[in-house]
Amino acid sequence: MIQATLVCFLAAVLSDPAAGPPGGLIEIPDVLIEITEQIDVPAREAGLLAAVKVQEGQMVSEGDLLAQIVDDEAIIAEQRAKIELEIARKNAENDIKIRFAKKSVDVAKAELRRSEVSVEKYPKSISDSEMDRLRLLVEKATLEIEQAQREFEIAVDTQKVKENEYQTEQANVKRRKIVAPLSGMVVQVSRHRGEWVKPGETVFHILRLDPLRAEGFLKAAYATRNLQNCVVRLRVDLPGAADAEFPGKVTFLHPEIDPVNAQIRIWAEIENKGLQLRPGMRGKMTIETRPLP
Repeated sequence: MIQATLVCFLAAVLSDPAAGPPGGLIEIPDVLIEITEQIDVPAREAGLLAAVKVQEGQMVSEGDLLAQIVDDEAIIAEQRAKIELEIARKNAENDIKIRFAKKSVDVAKAELRRSEVSVEKYPKSISDSEMDRLRLLVEKATLEIEQAQREFEIAVDTQKVKENEYQTEQANVKRRKIVAPLSGMVVQVSRHRGEWVKPGETVFHILRLDPLRAEGFLKAAYATRNLQNCVVRLRVDLPGAADAEFPGKVTFLHPEIDPVNAQIRIWAEIENKGLQLRPGMRGKMTIETRPLP
């Protein structure tokens, strides 16, 4: 019965766009600053670490090289696949056999026509066996066109196969590079140069520090639908900068009301340019009841 009442209350509040604080500002006196995203970066291939490019505390951007697994054999295989692809591409572009076969048909047909004209004017001037031979040459040349076209099609298909093989070898080389999947700070380096790593084994741990998340509790009476994406201002006391302000926006309103204090959890995404904010800090947050443009 209590749960049903809470659900009805929340539905009524969320459906009332007029619900909200006086003045259009919502003050949340205590919010906790937390990390929005963190990730363990694994090795994707087994091998010896040839180099580790970063250390704890270093900021990295998405795509930066963190470490290199020995890739000598993979590079050789990639180079071989590239050469084979070039050969296949040249074969696929070579239509000389088709053009020669077509010319051969034209010559054979012309010779046959001349012989036929000669026979019409001068019977028995060319033997039947010679005429049969000329007809056979035309048929042979025609079949050579078909054969040349078939070989050309096979060459084109072979090129596609070699392209796939080359892409596979490129991917093999790429998998031996451990790169940052997101921008943030490296807070842990678990393996070092000269150590062996296995696929799926964590090598680095990275925290995203911009943006961060401010989490607090909001009176359920103020939890209207239009709070999503509303502008927020976070105020935090920093060393040498009391009441420093940081902008952000509302990203999440929890659907459940706490039955004890009639509040709901709310999250806001906070810009942390300059990385002045740190996870674990506490502050105050003001919500402007208007969405971002």
